[in-house]
Amino acid sequence: MNTTKIGLGLAAIGRPEYINIRDNTSIDKSFSAFKKNALEMLDFAYKIGVRYFDTAASYGKGEDFLKKWHNKTNHTDAVIGTKWGYTYVANWELGYSGKHEIKEHSLEKLKEQWQASKSLLPNLKIYQIHSATFDSGVLDNVDVLNELHKLKKTHNLKIGLTSSGSNQQEVIKKSLEIEIEGKALFDSYQVTYNILEQAAFPILEKLVASKKIVIIKEALANGRVFLKDLQSETLNQLAQKYKVGIDAVALRFVIDTLNPTYVLSGASTIDQLKENYKALDFQLTKSEIEDLKMMKETSSTYWNERNKLSWH
Repeated sequence: MNTTKIGLGLAAIGRPEYINIRDNTSIDKSFSAFKKNALEMLDFAYKIGVRYFDTAASYGKGEDFLKKWHNKTNHTDAVIGTKWGYTYVANWELGYSGKHEIKEHSLEKLKEQWQASKSLLPNLKIYQIHSATFDSGVLDNVDVLNELHKLKKTHNLKIGLTSSGSNQQEVIKKSLEIEIEGKALFDSYQVTYNILEQAAFPILEKLVASKKIVIIKEALANGRVFLKDLQSETLNQLAQKYKVGIDAVALRFVIDTLNPTYVLSGASTIDQLKENYKALDFQLTKSEIEDLKMMKETSSTYWNERNKLSWH
């Protein structure tokens, strides 16, 4: 039985530009407009059944919007996850030419960003390293790992990591070896897995079987499933058969093949979230799943293409 819940990610809600194939230059990108939209989105998401809300220190005002909404509504069953390790530096500058986020996995950055993130307690349940990689050295940084363990014990948190890139499996395998005081440090894994990028499936299947929290991000491949040259006849036929959009089929693929704890909607409007949520209204057959699996790309191809996407 599928038990996957749809969660709401705030990457495209908390800041005016994000990596996507869709151009949203026509929308109002003022801070006041984004704040209004974020609060309305959060209200609607909760109303239709969303209970997991995922943000990050680098999602512009994502943590702040979520805090304001939570303080107003005080939903005791809302589960919040956030991340540390990236700093948003675009400062709401539209068309910012440099990197919008700067990565730093130091102990100092962890302590600095925790000061803001802790305001989401007690509903903050999952605290994650944002994009753990071998290059950043975070999984070998004993001081950082011990500090995360301290936060875990003090605040009853689940400690997690998010991963990106063609070596997601290797990063996850290394993290599974990390124990402090005889217990695994990491309880939660947020991983890219979708119709086009399926390489992490073997390790994800093991994580699900071992009762880890598994959160799937980028299930729509940053919007690439909507590109005409990727819309296979199968994908379009399934959307027509189940009377849903391509987005719902892509989300359902994740649910039916993996049954993770959560699959994130990256919707930035209520209409998009409505369409995403239809993924819970149907189930793919085994033969349909096999047909969709044929759409996969090699990891190197997928990530090379993703790296070419611009911030809109």
